Amino acid sequence: MLKKIPFLASPNCNQRPKGTDIDLIVLHAISLPDGKFQPDHIRDLFLNKLDCQVHPSFQDLEGVHVSAHFVVARNGDITQFVNTNQRAWHAGESTWLGRENCNDYAIGIEMVGDERKPFTQRQYQQTARLCKSLMRLYAQIQPERIVGHQDIAPSRKWDPGKQWDWDRFFTYLAASQGLKASIKV
Repeated sequence: MLKKIPFLASPNCNQRPKGTDIDLIVLHAISLPDGKFQPDHIRDLFLNKLDCQVHPSFQDLEGVHVSAHFVVARNGDITQFVNTNQRAWHAGESTWLGRENCNDYAIGIEMVGDERKPFTQRQYQQTARLCKSLMRLYAQIQPERIVGHQDIAPSRKWDPGKQWDWDRFFTYLAASQGLKASIKV
């Protein structure tokens, strides 16, 4: 029996344009506040429940509505926030291979982390397993169509950043059998 990935429905999503093929995965890094790796604030941000008075840096997030399809915690736990067939709001203004609005055709995966600390082995393993499972669901997603946020919005984004070892990730991806869990499409 497949294990269920915990699902918390973010209101920050909508329908993809009719006839759009899902053919890209965008990897991100997130920490709230900066340099802190507890996923609770990230969860609250994606659910529009973040108390922006808790930390001075959160004031910039007042009224911000964002989401990703998945979050991978430091211990490898995965939480899903948006069905994969829906458009999550993770990429913002973006372009991949001349095609704009990556949210229309991409799946967004946030990894809890930042540009200063290495990601964990469990994050590499679980992100690779998740990507392998998504590649099975969406045949147009191939390894070369798994990119970083900095690749689709280079003038505004740095993530997942220099601490994300792409060679290590692709080694795990090649060896992965995917998740033994169900994904909400």
